[in-house]
Amino acid sequence: MDNQIYDFLHPDARFIRKMVFMEEQGFKNEFDEIDDQAKHVVIYSQNNPVATCRYYKKDDHYYIGRIAVLYEYRGAHLGSKLLKLAEEALKEETDEIYLDAQVRAMDFYAKNGYVACGEEHDDEGVPHMMMKKVLA
Repeated sequence: MDNQIYDFLHPDARFIRKMVFMEEQGFKNEFDEIDDQAKHVVIYSQNNPVATCRYYKKDDHYYIGRIAVLYEYRGAHLGSKLLKLAEEALKEETDEIYLDAQVRAMDFYAKNGYVACGEEHDDEGVPHMMMKKVLA
Protein backbone atom coordinates (compact mmCIF):
# COMPACT_ATOMS: atom_id res chain seq x y z
CA MET A 1 0.00 0.00 0.00
CA ASP A 2 1.16 3.49 -0.89
CA ASN A 3 -0.16 6.81 0.38
CA GLN A 4 -0.13 10.41 -0.78
CA ILE A 5 -1.14 13.70 0.87
CA TYR A 6 -2.64 16.34 -1.41
CA ASP A 7 -3.20 20.07 -0.78
CA PHE A 8 -6.45 19.91 -2.76
CA LEU A 9 -9.42 17.58 -3.20
CA HIS A 10 -7.73 15.13 -5.55
CA PRO A 11 -10.04 13.27 -7.98
CA ASP A 12 -9.05 9.98 -6.29
CA ALA A 13 -10.24 11.26 -2.89
CA ARG A 14 -13.44 12.58 -4.51
CA PHE A 15 -14.06 9.17 -6.13
CA ILE A 16 -13.70 7.25 -2.83
CA ARG A 17 -15.90 9.66 -0.89
CA LYS A 18 -18.56 9.59 -3.60
CA MET A 19 -18.59 5.77 -3.57
CA VAL A 20 -18.68 5.41 0.23
CA PHE A 21 -20.71 8.36 1.45
CA MET A 22 -23.03 9.09 -1.48
CA GLU A 23 -23.53 5.78 -3.27
CA GLU A 24 -23.29 3.43 -0.29
CA GLN A 25 -24.54 5.55 2.62
CA GLY A 26 -26.88 7.94 0.80
CA PHE A 27 -25.45 11.31 1.83
CA LYS A 28 -26.34 14.15 -0.54
CA ASN A 29 -24.12 16.98 0.72
CA GLU A 30 -20.73 15.27 0.76
CA PHE A 31 -18.52 18.04 -0.59
CA ASP A 32 -18.18 21.43 1.13
CA GLU A 33 -16.05 24.54 1.47
CA ILE A 34 -13.71 22.77 3.91
CA ASP A 35 -12.45 20.66 1.00
CA ASP A 36 -10.79 23.78 -0.41
CA GLN A 37 -8.68 24.33 2.70
CA ALA A 38 -8.10 20.74 3.85
CA LYS A 39 -5.26 18.38 3.12
CA HIS A 40 -6.40 15.04 1.71
CA VAL A 41 -4.77 11.66 2.37
CA VAL A 42 -5.26 8.90 -0.19
CA ILE A 43 -4.10 5.31 0.23
CA TYR A 44 -3.45 3.30 -2.93
CA SER A 45 -3.31 -0.44 -3.55
CA GLN A 46 -1.58 -1.35 -6.82
CA ASN A 47 -2.03 2.26 -8.00
CA ASN A 48 -5.79 2.16 -7.31
CA PRO A 49 -7.27 4.60 -4.75
CA VAL A 50 -8.86 2.62 -1.90
CA ALA A 51 -9.09 4.88 1.18
CA THR A 52 -9.10 8.58 2.02
CA CYS A 53 -9.55 11.20 4.73
CA ARG A 54 -9.03 14.91 5.12
CA TYR A 55 -7.59 17.05 7.90
CA TYR A 56 -7.85 20.78 8.53
CA LYS A 57 -7.88 23.63 11.04
CA LYS A 58 -11.11 25.43 11.94
CA ASP A 59 -11.69 27.91 14.76
CA ASP A 60 -8.32 27.16 16.40
CA HIS A 61 -8.97 23.39 16.47
CA TYR A 62 -7.63 20.65 14.23
CA TYR A 63 -9.96 18.07 12.72
CA ILE A 64 -9.79 14.79 10.85
CA GLY A 65 -12.82 13.86 8.78
CA ARG A 66 -14.38 12.13 5.82
CA ILE A 67 -12.61 8.86 6.62
CA ALA A 68 -13.66 6.46 3.87
CA VAL A 69 -12.48 3.01 2.80
CA LEU A 70 -13.87 1.26 -0.27
CA TYR A 71 -16.02 -1.72 0.71
CA GLU A 72 -13.73 -4.43 -0.65
CA TYR A 73 -10.77 -3.07 1.38
CA ARG A 74 -12.48 -2.94 4.77
CA GLY A 75 -10.96 -5.13 7.43
CA ALA A 76 -7.41 -4.31 6.26
CA HIS A 77 -6.99 -1.64 9.00
CA LEU A 78 -6.84 1.18 6.45
CA GLY A 79 -9.10 3.40 8.56
CA SER A 80 -6.59 3.20 11.41
CA LYS A 81 -3.76 3.83 8.96
CA LEU A 82 -5.53 6.96 7.69
CA LEU A 83 -5.93 8.24 11.24
CA LYS A 84 -2.24 7.62 12.00
CA LEU A 85 -1.12 9.38 8.81
CA ALA A 86 -3.26 12.44 9.58
CA GLU A 87 -2.25 12.48 13.25
CA GLU A 88 1.41 12.28 12.25
CA ALA A 89 0.96 15.24 9.91
CA LEU A 90 -0.81 17.26 12.62
CA LYS A 91 1.39 16.46 15.61
CA GLU A 92 3.70 19.42 14.97
CA GLU A 93 0.67 21.77 14.94
CA THR A 94 -1.36 20.55 17.91
CA ASP A 95 -1.64 18.02 20.72
CA GLU A 96 -5.43 17.66 20.40
CA ILE A 97 -7.40 16.43 17.39
CA TYR A 98 -11.18 16.37 16.91
CA LEU A 99 -13.45 14.40 14.61
CA ASP A 100 -17.20 14.16 14.05
CA ALA A 101 -17.91 10.42 14.15
CA GLN A 102 -20.94 8.55 12.97
CA VAL A 103 -22.29 7.03 16.20
CA ARG A 104 -22.16 3.55 14.67
CA ALA A 105 -18.37 4.00 14.14
CA MET A 106 -17.56 5.30 17.63
CA ASP A 107 -16.07 1.97 18.76
CA PHE A 108 -13.59 2.12 15.89
CA TYR A 109 -12.49 5.62 16.90
CA ALA A 110 -12.35 4.67 20.59
CA LYS A 111 -9.97 1.81 19.70
CA ASN A 112 -7.79 4.46 18.06
CA GLY A 113 -7.71 6.63 21.20
CA TYR A 114 -10.63 9.02 20.63
CA VAL A 115 -13.17 9.86 23.34
CA ALA A 116 -16.62 11.41 23.04
CA CYS A 117 -16.68 15.11 23.92
CA GLY A 118 -20.02 16.47 22.83
CA GLU A 119 -23.71 15.92 22.37
CA GLU A 120 -25.12 13.52 19.83
CA HIS A 121 -26.35 15.41 16.76
CA ASP A 122 -27.84 14.69 13.35
CA ASP A 123 -26.11 14.95 9.97
CA GLU A 124 -28.47 14.14 7.09
CA GLY A 125 -30.44 11.72 9.26
CA VAL A 126 -27.34 9.94 10.65
CA PRO A 127 -26.47 10.32 14.35
CA HIS A 128 -22.99 11.77 14.94
CA MET A 129 -20.83 12.51 18.01
CA MET A 130 -17.85 14.84 18.35
CA MET A 131 -14.77 13.00 19.60
CA LYS A 132 -11.23 14.05 20.42
CA LYS A 133 -7.80 12.59 21.00
CA VAL A 134 -4.93 14.03 22.96
CA LEU A 135 -1.68 13.16 21.21
CA ALA A 136 1.14 11.82 23.39
